[in-house]
Amino acid sequence: MDGLDGDKLNALVGKMLGDLGGAFSVPTVRIGCRLGLFDSLHRDGPATAAELADRLGLAERNVREWALAQAANGYVDYDSGSGRFRLSPEQAMVFAVPDSPVYLPGAFDCVAEMIAGEPKVEAAFRDGGGVAWGESSGCLFCAVGAFFRPGYVNGIVQAWLPAIEGMVPRLEAGAKVADVGCGVGFSTLLMAQAFPNSRFIGYDFHDPSIEQANAHARAHDVSDRVRFETAPAKEIADRDFDLITMFDCLHDMGDPRGCAAHMSRLLKPDGAWMIVEPIAGDAPEDNIGSPVSRLFYNASTMICVPTSLAQEVGEGLGAQAGEKKLTEVIAAGGFSRVRRATEGPFNMVLEARL
Repeated sequence: MDGLDGDKLNALVGKMLGDLGGAFSVPTVRIGCRLGLFDSLHRDGPATAAELADRLGLAERNVREWALAQAANGYVDYDSGSGRFRLSPEQAMVFAVPDSPVYLPGAFDCVAEMIAGEPKVEAAFRDGGGVAWGESSGCLFCAVGAFFRPGYVNGIVQAWLPAIEGMVPRLEAGAKVADVGCGVGFSTLLMAQAFPNSRFIGYDFHDPSIEQANAHARAHDVSDRVRFETAPAKEIADRDFDLITMFDCLHDMGDPRGCAAHMSRLLKPDGAWMIVEPIAGDAPEDNIGSPVSRLFYNASTMICVPTSLAQEVGEGLGAQAGEKKLTEVIAAGGFSRVRRATEGPFNMVLEARL
């Protein structure tokens, strides 16, 4: 073929083989997580395939192929002398320590749910519509909750809330907080556990998520000061909040400007709105080439934009909107001050004041 650069082609094919290897690992990692294979290697120590199968009451031949696949992935280590597989401390952080900031089984579940939702998203490409949250696949909302939880466990109380001016003392004394777009409630419960004198209300428009959130509140014995309600963001009736939080959801809303305007009516005059959004530059070229943006752009194609387009207005901000665009949207709702309070490798935290 004229103009073909063999070196560039070989480099691209090599990259694709790596990408496909990662994609092929999704079902085997999910099986390993569900059956406790990673957990056993972490908890009970190195094992041959036969020993690992015996620990868990599984079929040795299947376990052996699984373990070799994970060794080929680089997700477990293999000692050819002893025939044993082991999970290094670093691998355990990714696959076996749920409160680790880099615990990623939820990400593998998100991939599976995106693939399951592919036909509906493709149909939206053809007809220009969207795919409502919760309708693309069986339990996308569960997978998304699990994916975000490690970041919330390690970020909300330790870094994000302290970055909001004067907010921690208010929460310690007793504040009224709305967690809008709370999903299954992980973010709300983490805040409630850290600040027992405050009251929290989690809102989400997806009723199955709220059912799970209420179950989590009962399990954590915080129902006396935490409640969850099914309500679209623009229909929240309560008022006079010291703090409103939104975690990774403003860009999913069909009418984020209308939402911002409603948030301005819900806050006390000296209250704050904390908006946590995926980290992104303001221009597409700022994001192309970043491994984090690669994840977010693909997830946004399959989840965030279709979700927004299925709602009224359907602005379709996407998960890589960037601080400049988000600030414009928030300011359109009547907020006079918007600043980036802090950031991490995956998120930016914006503080909005009236």
